[in-house]
Amino acid sequence: MKIVTPKPFTFGQGKRAVLLLHGFTGNTADVRMLGRYLEGKGYTCHAPLYKGHGVPPEELISTGPDDWWKNVMDGYEFLKNKGHQEIAVCGLSLGGVFSLKLGYTVPIKGIITMCAPMYIKSEEVMYEGILQYAREYKRLEGKNEEIIEQEMTEFRKTPMKTLKALQNQISDVRHLVDTVYSPTFVVQARHDHMINTDSANIIYNAVETDLKQLKWYEESGHVITFDKEKDMLHEDVYEFLEKLNWEE
Repeated sequence: MKIVTPKPFTFGQGKRAVLLLHGFTGNTADVRMLGRYLEGKGYTCHAPLYKGHGVPPEELISTGPDDWWKNVMDGYEFLKNKGHQEIAVCGLSLGGVFSLKLGYTVPIKGIITMCAPMYIKSEEVMYEGILQYAREYKRLEGKNEEIIEQEMTEFRKTPMKTLKALQNQISDVRHLVDTVYSPTFVVQARHDHMINTDSANIIYNAVETDLKQLKWYEESGHVITFDKEKDMLHEDVYEFLEKLNWEE
């Protein structure tokens, strides 16, 4: 079976622009439906793909947060170069962390974080997540279980420097959230078992803006963009974006 490699996407021709950011071990499919919905509402949406994502897991662990942050900044510059002076950002999980980082790094019209972690998970828990991703990827490649187990044995021997760097990145952003002044919408799934959900309260309480809101989605899990309340999420994101004081 041939895996279709995810790619960055750009939807829409509207003057108002939204940068869409996926999560760790995810890809642009995480935010594709949201992008199509916002395109239908007149927005231009661009989603970069982080280096080492949507490819064999052996490539993922040779990359790190510095590579992914460069992809985020390249995505921001892509929209600027298309003529967009005002850019909002919406990110899932690690993409939400990067959304906050953008908020204190470059001019951002508004920020939407979806299930973004502010607490550092243990490396063991994060490592299990990578192993799960690796095994699933190999299954999608059509490999049999015997081959998969052989490859996983080799995979486990690879040093995972990525995880420590990722923990440090989340910690750095958490310490600077109170320097974010852009309007912020904090989205959190109630049944999110990937992160400590109190992260949502930390973000909401720390951002320094009068226009901020926090909403809990009672029926959803971590990848909220694919879950039961995705239609409600689409509408809520759009309503928040419409509250921003766009110049055009």
